[in-house]
Amino acid sequence: MATLSILDLVRVTEDTDARGALYNARDVAVHAEAWGYRRIWVAEHHNMPGIASAATSVVIGHIAAGTKTIRVGAGGIMLPNHAPYVIAEQFGTLARLFPGRIDLGLGRAPGTDQLTLRALRRTPEAAESFPQDVLEVQAFLAPAGPNQRIRAVPAAGTEVPLWILGSSNFGAMLAAELGLPYAFASHFAPELLIPALQIYRSRFKPSEQLDRPYAMVGVNIIAASSDDEARRLATTQQMSFTNIFRGARGLSQPPIDDIESYWSPAEKAQAMSMLARSIVGSPDTVRSGIDALIKETGADELMIVSDVYDHAARLRSLELIANAAGST
Repeated sequence: MATLSILDLVRVTEDTDARGALYNARDVAVHAEAWGYRRIWVAEHHNMPGIASAATSVVIGHIAAGTKTIRVGAGGIMLPNHAPYVIAEQFGTLARLFPGRIDLGLGRAPGTDQLTLRALRRTPEAAESFPQDVLEVQAFLAPAGPNQRIRAVPAAGTEVPLWILGSSNFGAMLAAELGLPYAFASHFAPELLIPALQIYRSRFKPSEQLDRPYAMVGVNIIAASSDDEARRLATTQQMSFTNIFRGARGLSQPPIDDIESYWSPAEKAQAMSMLARSIVGSPDTVRSGIDALIKETGADELMIVSDVYDHAARLRSLELIANAAGST
């Protein structure tokens, strides 16, 4: 049986506001817990009207409070936007409230545009200290020493599990060097997936947190009763990617019957390149796709993005995915 988790985009749609998106994310977690998903993560994005998870640690607390056993975490916190000390305080607090259930995935991208980066009071150069910042977060989450003058209260000693997120070889090398689990974002950057996993596994150094490589692969999966229905549901995500290229990030849009009328050939080529590893279809199609992906990558875990517009249809998609994976 494949180990599955969920990356929830906390989508604000044309039919929901931010509050609705946040409660929908919590509802997804409640159902996912019952269906056997291991974890649900949310990601830090800023100045994006269609995504309501900018205050990521707050959203994690909201989701964790509505669930009992599923792990809840960040996929991820864009560490260059923050002081490592503050992130340790936030996630250590979450770990005190929800012991044994909090994950902290760390990325070095800004999660926004350059103009918004200035509003965050950060500079593009902040990403250069990412490896050192990861170690600083880890140190603040570790048990405090007897003479340690600066402690992250109440985080010290919680030892929240860290993950390195990546969409290039850099993250793979860092995760391997630090002996941390690695999550690759092939749900939007599939090209370097296989080389990155090879680098991570070949260079991995055991650590106190992890004694052998552990690789998570992000993948878009949309399931429905038939291939045709699933392909129609997938047009919501295809339009979202097209809008990125147009510089028009807006609310999530309902699916359409003819995606070819929405995008130009160039936009289609760009979007489908980023969505190249998507699995879209009936339960049988999804089962085959999951089998093939795990066989190709040796992934220890899949992080599912099921970007479906209608909440009930998204829940159905995630349920079908869980059932399909359970029979692989």
